[in-house]
Amino acid sequence: MTPLSKEEIKKIYQQPLIELIHQAAEVHRQNFNVKQVQISSLVSIKTGGCPEDCAYCPQSAKYNTEIKVHKLMEPQELKETIDYAKNNGVSRMCLGAAWREVRNNRDFDKVVEMIQMINHEGLEVCATFGMINEEQAKKLAEAGLYAYNHNIDTSEEYYNKIISTRNYQDRLQTLQNVRKAGLTICSGGIIGMGESEDDRIGMLYTLNLLNPHPESVPINTLVAVKGTPLENQPKVSVWELVRMIATTRIVLPQSMVRLSAGRLELSIEAQALCFIAGANSIFAGDKLLTTPNNDINQDKLMFELLGLEPLPSIHQRKARLVESEQ
Repeated sequence: MTPLSKEEIKKIYQQPLIELIHQAAEVHRQNFNVKQVQISSLVSIKTGGCPEDCAYCPQSAKYNTEIKVHKLMEPQELKETIDYAKNNGVSRMCLGAAWREVRNNRDFDKVVEMIQMINHEGLEVCATFGMINEEQAKKLAEAGLYAYNHNIDTSEEYYNKIISTRNYQDRLQTLQNVRKAGLTICSGGIIGMGESEDDRIGMLYTLNLLNPHPESVPINTLVAVKGTPLENQPKVSVWELVRMIATTRIVLPQSMVRLSAGRLELSIEAQALCFIAGANSIFAGDKLLTTPNNDINQDKLMFELLGLEPLPSIHQRKARLVESEQ
């Protein structure tokens, strides 16, 4: 697919909202079963103490937040979490560790073991561990990792206003390493960090230049945490979020668009608008790494009200396909 220009993306983004939602809904129907929404779980396996200075992140060691630092959990500690996830319709589990980069040490060996455990249970496994080289990504792929998350966060132009401890090219290099290792890419960003409309468009422009497009695109709204440089940022309106999701769906038509951080602030009506506009994944569980998230029972109620159903994992979908062909 030929990448769109920034001007073309801007034209999509600036449409009247009703027109934009309608167009996004049509694109969504052409590429997905709109009744199915993937339920993902995000588990912090190593919390806090990160040397990076991402202005939005309570896990940075540079800020005085109320986050309790925890070393890497042991693989067996995950067992209960995996069982709970499976019993509540979760088909994708993402492991997050507050590292700047992946290192070849005993912690890496433990992570490989965790990935094997989750994969063995039939769930898709995603990981977000910071920067990673191609060799490390290949080892994770061999262990059964399905996707690697590394958000680009915002536009290249605004990036250094948010992070100074690495540069935009570092982000893109990690995504390249992940793709070379044969993993699927999960990469999106955050709105509400003080960025302009052009920055939001610039972020989508960068993602649309990736070939192939990322299979998964989280759209986060900033959760302003006390102690971080962005603690006083005003909340993003529902309309800005819906506009961003709809534009993402049109620009990246075959990507899973993930309604991510900030969902706790949304009513069921607001979330329904996001699904109509093309979102087809949510994160379930009481926390997203360290920030509060929606209760799983609230999500079950929402699915029932809206007539939605959980999307099976890639392993489950493949198994059903094999069964239907026999």
